Amino acid sequence: MQRLLVLFFVGGLLISCADSKKSKMPISELTSVDLENAVLLDVRTPEEFAAGHLEGAVNIDWYQPDFAKQLEVMDKEDKVYVYCKIGGRSAEAVELMESLGYKQVIDLTGGYDAWLESKD
Repeated sequence: MQRLLVLFFVGGLLISCADSKKSKMPISELTSVDLENAVLLDVRTPEEFAAGHLEGAVNIDWYQPDFAKQLEVMDKEDKVYVYCKIGGRSAEAVELMESLGYKQVIDLTGGYDAWLESKD
C-alpha cells in the first residue's frame, strides 16, 4: 500500500512539472503570430506600464486588491500571455488565473526587461 501511495505521489509530481513547463515561454520568443487571437496582459503597475509596454498589452496591476475581479473582462477560454518586469508577478498571476479556471495562460518569463534586452 505504501508503495502505491509513493507511486501516485511521484506520478503527480511529474504531471505537475510537465504542466508547469507548458505554461511558460521566454518573452524574447514571443511573435506577432503568437498574439493572433490572444490577450497580452501586463501585470505591472500603471506607472511601469506608462513608462513602456508591449504593443497591444492590457494593464491590470497585480498589486490591486481586486486583481482577480478585474480579470473577469477576459474569457476563461482565451489564450492569455502574461508578463511583468522580470517574471515574479507574472508567475504568481498565471498560477492564480489557472486556479480561477483560465485554460490557456502562458507566463512570459524574463519579463519586460528581457524583452527590451532582446530588442537591442
